[in-house]
Amino acid sequence: MKKVKIYITLKPGVLDPQGKAVQESLHTLGYEAVQEARVGKYMELIVDDNGDVEKQVEDMCAKLLANPVIEDYKYTVEEGVTQ
Repeated sequence: MKKVKIYITLKPGVLDPQGKAVQESLHTLGYEAVQEARVGKYMELIVDDNGDVEKQVEDMCAKLLANPVIEDYKYTVEEGVTQ
């Protein structure tokens, strides 16, 4: 088994209204030092250790997990995970 950690973020230049709301809320709480907030997604998958896991993750991200038009993604694969 392998654990895959996937990080999905908006591409630079894509408006992030959720991030803006977080930034404004932090300012309201007195955290004026926050210049920008961007909100993304984080996922963990436990997958069988058969086949090309990285190829499968690439396919999953391209087809379902990320919107390649407006989002970037990166991932890590941890070896030998036990449940």
